[in-house]
Amino acid sequence: MRSFTSIPSVHVSPLGHRPDSSQIQHTLLSCLLCVWVYMSSIDDSSSKQWDASLGMAGKDLESRKEHLQVASRKVHEDGDHVTLYPNNWSKYREYIREAAAEFLGVAILIIFGAGVDCQVVLSSNTGVSATPKGDYLSLNFGWAVGTAMGVWVSGGISGGHINPAITLAFATYRGFPWRKVPVYIFSQVMGGIVGAALVYANYFHAIDIFEGGRGIRTQKTASLFTTFSLDYLTNVSCFFDEFLGTAVLVTIVFGMCDKKNMPPPDGLAPLLLFILILGIGTSLGMQTGYAVNPARDLGPRLLTAMVGYGKGVFTFRNQYWLWCPVMGPILGAQAGALFYDAFLFTGEESIFNRPDAAARRRHLHASQEQGSHPTPVIGLYKSRNY
Repeated sequence: MRSFTSIPSVHVSPLGHRPDSSQIQHTLLSCLLCVWVYMSSIDDSSSKQWDASLGMAGKDLESRKEHLQVASRKVHEDGDHVTLYPNNWSKYREYIREAAAEFLGVAILIIFGAGVDCQVVLSSNTGVSATPKGDYLSLNFGWAVGTAMGVWVSGGISGGHINPAITLAFATYRGFPWRKVPVYIFSQVMGGIVGAALVYANYFHAIDIFEGGRGIRTQKTASLFTTFSLDYLTNVSCFFDEFLGTAVLVTIVFGMCDKKNMPPPDGLAPLLLFILILGIGTSLGMQTGYAVNPARDLGPRLLTAMVGYGKGVFTFRNQYWLWCPVMGPILGAQAGALFYDAFLFTGEESIFNRPDAAARRRHLHASQEQGSHPTPVIGLYKSRNY
């Protein structure tokens, strides 16, 4: 009997005769194959679970396909085998899993974040709710939960970036493939649009009551989905606010990813991100709404323009949307990553730790003097005697 990972059963006759040795050997080999496939998948995931959850993956599709191809070649005598793809959909899905994970992660982030914004602000109107349903701390908890859940659902597949600023920082300093960057960012922005659309569909009746009439849409409720600064801030101050918040975010994320520092145990990345976002919100979030994520702002902003808020969401303060919640986080992430790598990180993948020409010449010269053959390792030459 064929199945994807089936184990042939050992048949015992009604008279109690034991199966012959070939059947037992065949069964044991099948069991060992299944255990090997399972343990290989566990070892692979456990060794990179933390890195993947914060964006260090990037080659999951290739490694997964190679692993399945090796397993599929181990065919038993009776035809039992591990199938590379059980159907056509599973084959095509391999090419979109990472993008879909980023899309879903950002959508979940916005559902929790914009959802708590709507609930807290709209419930302050007695026509919507008899009593208020939350305060500023509630807002920060909602966004922190959204971040944690978004990373939890996408981390093992795409790396759980759910933030274009994070994606660009990992591409610059951690070797994340640049060819994947446009796909990730597009998926993240689309996830922001869809997440905001779902929240808007859930609360549009309450928005009508809060605004004072059906179809009335002003900045008061647009700010439930996207960010606007307080009136006393200049655009330069707004930019610095977002720059600082994202620099703190990425510096700590890079620290948590550093295996030579104090990386947390496997599986705790979302919990630590919950604490991190809660901390940023309660300390740096008042003035601009702490976007610290271009997709979190741009996606919902596009949605508000589509549902009746008009072009005002983009013309506010001379393209505030571009310089503050988009460019501020992107440049802040680069600055935070640069600072961590320049002064703290010692891993080979960073541009700050690549050997220069003089170091390569010294290693090559030392190897030649010792009469050994130099073996290049991460740009250096490590002596190896034959």
